[in-house]
Amino acid sequence: MQQRTSQLLNRLSESATIAMARKANELKSAGVDVISLSLGEPDFDTPELIKDAGIEAIKNNITHYTPVPGLTDVREAISAKFKRDNGLDYAPSQIVVSNGAKQSITNVVLSLVDPGEEVILPAPYWVSYADMVAFAGGTHRVLPTSIEHDFKIQPDELEAAITEKTRLLIYSSPCNPSGSVYTVQEIEALAAVLKRHPQVYIISDEIYELINFTGKHCSIGTIEELKDRVITVNGVSKGFAMTGWRLGYIGAPEWIAKACSKIQGQVTSAPCSIAQVAAGAAVSADPRIAETMRSAFLVRRDLMIEGLSSIPGLKVNKPMGAFYLFPDVSALFGKTAGPRTIQNAEDFSMYLLEEAHVATVGGNAFGTPECIRLSYAASESQLKEALSRISKAVAALQ
Repeated sequence: MQQRTSQLLNRLSESATIAMARKANELKSAGVDVISLSLGEPDFDTPELIKDAGIEAIKNNITHYTPVPGLTDVREAISAKFKRDNGLDYAPSQIVVSNGAKQSITNVVLSLVDPGEEVILPAPYWVSYADMVAFAGGTHRVLPTSIEHDFKIQPDELEAAITEKTRLLIYSSPCNPSGSVYTVQEIEALAAVLKRHPQVYIISDEIYELINFTGKHCSIGTIEELKDRVITVNGVSKGFAMTGWRLGYIGAPEWIAKACSKIQGQVTSAPCSIAQVAAGAAVSADPRIAETMRSAFLVRRDLMIEGLSSIPGLKVNKPMGAFYLFPDVSALFGKTAGPRTIQNAEDFSMYLLEEAHVATVGGNAFGTPECIRLSYAASESQLKEALSRISKAVAALQ
């Protein structure tokens, strides 16, 4: 019997972050002491009040199917959160709760993008964006940025990237993988461009909202002229250390919310009822519940910047959110270690894994082939050891 997969599957690639985590785990299983800086997962526990809400949901038998877009009281809690924290006016009917922000974004892309239409992805972008577009049959258009501009797109660059085929812009702030955070002024400058192109919808991925070192988070959906074209994506995985609960959500124009609910209803239906209740407790809590984690990440960021900046060949900027550094390693391309030649960021990432036993992710999957991503969601002792190993590995290159 012929083993043949679909053309759709063949258009998709494996998630680079998941692939590197798998390789790191294989080495760990073989007894190798690997420090994993490859996955974007907080190394904190879910706060007790959120866990208690999930436990109470079980005790109260909230264990049955829910409406596809989510429990009404949970959507009301998300609506209140949007208003309180972001100045966004989304009615509960404009909110769809999904199995993580990844499904939320996929729902939107499938709802809006037709084959042949273009989706602008400012690079670096989260690894799954491009494959989500491919899943819909669309074409992703990479908009490069530079470390000198902290990996943020400039208004004139956005203007030049928009064509008559452009349907969607997807960006994240704080950004995975760069940690970049757009200021209010920068958002307004990009909005001025987007106002001139009414055919372009915007997905604003704000999953790292609570891990922000600037003290100010800006949602592009607050701009009056754009609010009917903005889909705001958020969730509980990062800010509340709830990655395993799998709960994301959108606020969107009602017709888009209904479209996303229709797609979700044919794929997964509603997310877990228990996770929904816990998420409702999370978004209803004082956002300062995440302060301990945010403060710890800030200390670790500074530790990593200092350590990486001292290593010759690495160019490092100062990210203002999330928990990643995205150094430019292109100065190391062409260097050798024995029979191995570092030709690109993927080679360097694999070199660090196999020789230094530090797991990172090459930047090609993020649309920025000269960089690697390091997560500092690890203990300070692990980060210090990782820095030592990386420094020795780079020093061994000739």
